[in-house]
Amino acid sequence: MKKQMLSFSMAALMLAGVATGASAQKERSEIADKYKWNVYDLYNSDEAWSNRKAELTRESEKIVSFKGTLGSSAQNLLKYLQFNDNLMKEASRLSLYASLKADSDLRDADNQARQKELNQFFVEYSQKASFVSPELAAIPKETIDKFLSEEPALATYKMGLERIYRMKEHTLSPAEEALMAKTGLITGTASNVYEVFSDAEMPWPTITLSDGSQVELTKQAFAMLRSSSNRADREIAFQAFWDQYKKFEGTFGEMLNGEIKEHVFRAKARNYTSALDAATKPNNIPMEVYHSLVENVNANLPTFHRYLELKKRMMGLDQLKYSDIYASTVKGVELKYSYEEAQALILESLKPLGKEYSDVVAHSFKNRWIDIYPNKGKRSGAYSNGAAYDVHPYILMNYNEQYNDVSTLTHELGHTMHSYFSNKTQPYATSRYVTFVAEVASTFNEALLNDMMQKKIKDKEQKLALLMSMLDGFKGTLFRQTQFAEYELKIHEASEAGVPLTGKVLSKMYYDIAKKYYGHDKGVCIVDENVGAEWAYIPHFYMNFYVYQYSTSFVASQALASKVLAGEKGAKERYMKFISAGGSDYPINLLKDAGVDMTSPEPFKATIAAMNKIMDEIELLLKKK
Repeated sequence: MKKQMLSFSMAALMLAGVATGASAQKERSEIADKYKWNVYDLYNSDEAWSNRKAELTRESEKIVSFKGTLGSSAQNLLKYLQFNDNLMKEASRLSLYASLKADSDLRDADNQARQKELNQFFVEYSQKASFVSPELAAIPKETIDKFLSEEPALATYKMGLERIYRMKEHTLSPAEEALMAKTGLITGTASNVYEVFSDAEMPWPTITLSDGSQVELTKQAFAMLRSSSNRADREIAFQAFWDQYKKFEGTFGEMLNGEIKEHVFRAKARNYTSALDAATKPNNIPMEVYHSLVENVNANLPTFHRYLELKKRMMGLDQLKYSDIYASTVKGVELKYSYEEAQALILESLKPLGKEYSDVVAHSFKNRWIDIYPNKGKRSGAYSNGAAYDVHPYILMNYNEQYNDVSTLTHELGHTMHSYFSNKTQPYATSRYVTFVAEVASTFNEALLNDMMQKKIKDKEQKLALLMSMLDGFKGTLFRQTQFAEYELKIHEASEAGVPLTGKVLSKMYYDIAKKYYGHDKGVCIVDENVGAEWAYIPHFYMNFYVYQYSTSFVASQALASKVLAGEKGAKERYMKFISAGGSDYPINLLKDAGVDMTSPEPFKATIAAMNKIMDEIELLLKKK
């Protein structure tokens, strides 16, 4: 459930940084409350959470009373649907509390125990409710249509009921559904082990930097050193960091292999043609959208290579290396902003969306919806979670005062506003949006921030730094995420073909794709062999074809943001309607209504053109210099 509820930002893939100086090593108790989320908006104590969970467990027993009744009348069907909604709404709130507490400090056993309790609850409820899908699928379509005409309140569930028939061929018998539900007791283990080992228990080496100082190379330290202006230190950090992942290549390989096997098993068990089919069909997304993305990005790798060549030129390097790609491109210019300055910049950038939108963002700043700084044991990266329908969304950050952190914060606020307006506007049944549109609102906010900053900054050096930061966004969200998507497709296809996915096999496959994307064989950017272990650093490979949606959403958001910024009539209103629509329609349709057709190649072409336009502007500024 947790993975379905969370909307992770791109920062989670490469980790948000840590607060400057000693604050990076603080215990949570040492951080001021105003910089920490207030989980007690959900439940006022751990005891209250436990009591409510016990009540919900008792309530869930009533599910069996609905067996054999769903097709008997419109009223009985409505009673079940409303019962399930109320139950899942409260269960999601319980799950969010447990998740936030656990992510605050992954070392806390009590926090971890609460999550395990909720996982057990969901598994047991799924077993009890395993009769529902087969029973609904067995109701004749004409009977459902009759129920809809008889009972107006069923209109809320019309789309969900239609989905039952669309997915009928993948619905199993009651006995098989019950068995599938029981697999929940063992599935998810690989992902859970990965989280605990990767974020809390993996040992880190101590490295000696070029000035003789020693640093424990944690993920947080690496996030700082990878952008260091000292190239020697960057290379030391990259070599040691990926070597450390190489040491545990076999262990990470078993984890990811276990996760991929789970995806493949579920796809086969439900009669899908592939794991990709199983990941895309439920949301009515053509598999061709996935394949077209990979093909289009591969066809436009020369544009990506142009960016890398430009980075090499601006850094004054004879040869660009993989360890250079996160370093500042403009020497002596570092865009740094305190958290308070970030708030002001973000609020100013969001003005094109109107007062209501900005007011909610300002409220989130003042009322502790956001956990700002890192602390020992805290989950890395960044995300927004809007699972508490009757409360408000929450944001996890690891703020480090870099412009990238400002961008990450507005990114997560995009998710939060999407959840806030969907929860406010839609009934619970249609409030939850799917992952295909989840990253549109987040990258839309980034586009607004970049546009404002581009107009605000007048200094040529700072403008060059900003424009390169914008290109870094194209690199990270369009090209890098599609690189991940291509890799994810390849490892699933290999597993489906019976190839054993050992750590070494996974590293070789990753390295080959990385070399292609970065133009290693063409001399564009040299990728050291140990970078092949980078796949073990990416948590999203445990999220079943999630990453391609960063790229598709980025393409969609560029198109939508350009319309709003150009003042196109009705563009803002269509966008606000989109982020208020939740899951009231299929994602392709929602985006079409907002003004972008993701089944067409036009949005992708426009995105590549926008990237080239930024590079043209950079080259013009360099000539003026």
